[in-house]
Amino acid sequence: MIKSLKEKVRHRLLMDYQQLLSRDEIDTQELSEVVFKVIDEVSKRQAISLSEDEKKSALHEIIDEFLGLGPIEGLMMDPDITEIMINGPKKVYIEKFGKTIASDVVFEDERELMHIVHKILSPTRRRVDESYPFTDVSMKDGSRVNIVIYPVSIDGPAITIRKFLKEIRKVDDLIRLNTLDQRMADFLVACIKAKINIMFSGATGSGKTTTVNVLSDYVSNDERIVTIEDTAELHLSQDHVVRLEARQPNIEGKGEITIRGLFKNTLRMRPDRIILGEIRSAEALDMLQAMCSGHTGSLAVIHANSPQDVMYRLETMILTSGIPINLDAIHRQISGGLHLIVQQEQLADGSRKITYITQVNGMKDGQVVLEDLFRYEIESVDPSKVKGRWISTGYKPAFYNLFKKAGVALPEAIFNKD
Repeated sequence: MIKSLKEKVRHRLLMDYQQLLSRDEIDTQELSEVVFKVIDEVSKRQAISLSEDEKKSALHEIIDEFLGLGPIEGLMMDPDITEIMINGPKKVYIEKFGKTIASDVVFEDERELMHIVHKILSPTRRRVDESYPFTDVSMKDGSRVNIVIYPVSIDGPAITIRKFLKEIRKVDDLIRLNTLDQRMADFLVACIKAKINIMFSGATGSGKTTTVNVLSDYVSNDERIVTIEDTAELHLSQDHVVRLEARQPNIEGKGEITIRGLFKNTLRMRPDRIILGEIRSAEALDMLQAMCSGHTGSLAVIHANSPQDVMYRLETMILTSGIPINLDAIHRQISGGLHLIVQQEQLADGSRKITYITQVNGMKDGQVVLEDLFRYEIESVDPSKVKGRWISTGYKPAFYNLFKKAGVALPEAIFNKD
């Protein structure tokens, strides 16, 4: 009965109050009064008897649908929830305090869920349909959304929302969350200021983009920064920022703009700093060549399980791209351009930590030499808590002189072996 009432109220609002609903800023009080009035009128016309609590419940659900994201609006507002995973209308999971659990939220049916999909997509240039049944978008608050619909997603639309965490803004926030320790934080901030070339590596959901967001805040406000992303996630506070986003093909299969195409254009834009949201393909070589040719301070994100895996991933991306280049030349590009790899992981207890800070220190016997400067050593593991500590390995960065050239103070003592 309530479901039928809500459908009729929703239809009446869309038919008779489109002017109110199409405003950029909808007055919550005004909308509440209109919705309550329509609920009252529809329930009387349909001879539906509702208690005051049922009316209020229907009111809140409809308000959430038009102003927010319907049944998941409460999950979006919960600051402890970091991810929302919707597997069709009746299964909604959340990540809370690093653990994935089932929520009690459900959608009435697939149509209501698709209404939320279209609401998420409406402010963007992205689409989903049978010809292109999946996409990534960023929401207004910075949260990232992946959407997959039929025929690819068999059991109904699948939506994954990785929420943007507003409370993580400075490196001190990462220290508070035990993502890294003070020595590592001081070192990474110094690296940003001294324009060290860094790749941030880790699996999906390990916190790479959050770390890049935080550290990029220490880039000088005098620099011209160009960000290149598949889906815009980076939120920089500096004034001189150009944000570029790749574009999927249109309905005729035309108009695609790739990360590589954007990267090549970026080199003509006189950037002081390039930040690449994710390396996936042939742009890996373009990035390395840019690092070697004077575009220092470049930051990039890559999916890999360890610093050594970063090497394998770069090799594979370049070799399978069709670019005529041999492995030895790839290794020389890596060793000549890349300074540092920051590896991040989500551990068994759900915590996210930087587990390796590894330098690239030239080549030996045709292979790129990797040396850990800092690493996280696990001492014990149980489902609720991973115990361990960060250690300094005793290696001093091969690029340490770049700190002095940039006028960045960094005491050598932080590299003393633990």
